[in-house]
Amino acid sequence: MKIGCGAGFLNDRIDPAKELVKKEDLDYIVFECLAERTLGEILKNVIKGTKGFAPTLLTRIKEVFPLCFEKGTKIITNEGAADPLDASFQVAKLLDELGFNDFSIGVVIGDKITSKEILEKIISVKEGEDFLGAFAYLGSEGIVEALKSGANIVITGRVADASLFLAPMIYEFGWELDDWDTLAKGAAIGHLLECCGQVTGGYFASPPEKNVNDLARLGFPFAEVSKGGDAVISKPRETGGSVTPLTCKEQVLYEIFDPSHYITPDVIIDFSSVEFHKIGEDRVKISGVRGKKRPDSLKVIAFYKDGYIGEGEISYGGYRAKERAKLAAEVILERLKIRNVEYDDIRVDFIGVDSLSKTADLTKYAPPEVRLRVATKTKNLENAKIVCDEVEALLTNGPAGGGGVNTRTDELVRVDYAFVPREKIYPKVIILKSKGVVL
Repeated sequence: MKIGCGAGFLNDRIDPAKELVKKEDLDYIVFECLAERTLGEILKNVIKGTKGFAPTLLTRIKEVFPLCFEKGTKIITNEGAADPLDASFQVAKLLDELGFNDFSIGVVIGDKITSKEILEKIISVKEGEDFLGAFAYLGSEGIVEALKSGANIVITGRVADASLFLAPMIYEFGWELDDWDTLAKGAAIGHLLECCGQVTGGYFASPPEKNVNDLARLGFPFAEVSKGGDAVISKPRETGGSVTPLTCKEQVLYEIFDPSHYITPDVIIDFSSVEFHKIGEDRVKISGVRGKKRPDSLKVIAFYKDGYIGEGEISYGGYRAKERAKLAAEVILERLKIRNVEYDDIRVDFIGVDSLSKTADLTKYAPPEVRLRVATKTKNLENAKIVCDEVEALLTNGPAGGGGVNTRTDELVRVDYAFVPREKIYPKVIILKSKGVVL
């Protein structure tokens, strides 16, 4: 079986995904686009009247589905976000407009927490906040059921990243859901693929020690998987990037706290004995992964409105740029006092000097240019806007030489986590066919 990754985040490139489908005979392509931040942004915008699914979904389907349909490649994506059912109706409408009349869409729902009993236990609203929603990280079962029903597109909401890839392996090979070692192999493959171009050298590139060829034409990854769970990670021929044991090792460690106990809804993965071997150009075999029994609880993420951010940036260059930037920061802080601006938090960064490391000794550096950033967290939009106004006012009110002002305000979303017994979560699959709906 051959499975590829066509996106590793919401606004990932589309052309490498199309190239992947064209050049490789994929059985499946997965679009993994639902980071926590992404879901929070979508929830925040739903209140303003936007759709509850990923804004990129219809464009991706329009661009990629005709190729997938022609080559028999099935699509799996979590771009259903907060409303996978509406997403599926919109996709069905699009496919009908494009002239397709023989398709089936599997929709996995049930990740959104609606039970009052559960919500009362997990919600932790703070003063001034509004609850936006809570979602459980589902595993592979719903996707497997959708594939068994013949779906050639599967749309989900909050499904764990690796589970999106594991599900078609379970379906194709008939793996048992308590075969922990085999499930761990499949989930590990999913973990390698889920961030897409990272494993083909994108996030690996750091010249001059770690050079990656033709990064502008980075190829997206795929895995050739055997029934026993052995796999080779690769990328399409004649594309940029690189697949090596080192790119795979870096990706395996990505977002991992304990390599011997990486928890997913389907299985706990033990990477402590994993090995990578180069078996050809841009072809790496993975082995040594082991598994443990899946957790009894599912992780739940909850979202809350959390006030506003007011953010302004301005640059200073040339002689004593740092000193003028420091004076500008002092002016801003004093102006906020004069105008009685209330804020919950404030951050002042000198980008290029100490924005990444607050332990930097400012007396040791004389950078040729500095960009000042001032950001406040406030309870109301009006106070957030004042910060922006004061940064912009530096253009004529000094200090000297400021330019390139950029300001923004935005609503903030806070996230919190809880764990719920998996028997309290009830995933469900709905099948939309070109000729009707099957529940």
